[in-house]
Amino acid sequence: MSGVAVVGGQRQRLRDLGGAGGGGGDELKHSDGPWMRAAGGAEALHTQLGPVKAELETAHEGVVAGTAGLEALTELGAVRESWQRQIEAARGECRSLAGNLRDVARAQGETNEAVRQSFAPVAARGGGQ
Repeated sequence: MSGVAVVGGQRQRLRDLGGAGGGGGDELKHSDGPWMRAAGGAEALHTQLGPVKAELETAHEGVVAGTAGLEALTELGAVRESWQRQIEAARGECRSLAGNLRDVARAQGETNEAVRQSFAPVAARGGGQ
C-alpha cells in the first residue's frame, strides 16, 4: 500500500493529493511568512508593553499623595504590584512566543526539505508510477 493514502474514505495515490482538482502537484510548498509575521507581532507587543510599567508607577505617584492614611492605600499597592507582575509575565511570554514561532518556521522548512529529499530517489526512477 506504499504511496497510497486514505482521504475522505477513498484511497488515493500521493501524486493525486496535490491539487484541488485531484490533478496532483509536484511540490509541497511551505511559507514561513505567517509564522514570521506572528513572531513580529509578538515582538511588537513585547516592545509596546515595555514602558507600561514606568507609566503605571508614574500614575500611582499622584494617587499615593492624595490618599495618605487611607486603608485602601495598602490594597492599591497590592493591585499595582499584581499589575506589574502581570505586565512582566506578558512581556516574557511575548518574547518567548516570538522565538518559538521562528523555531517552528525553521523546523517546518527543514522538515519539508527532508521530505523532499526523501522522495528524490522515487522521482529519479520516474515518479514511482
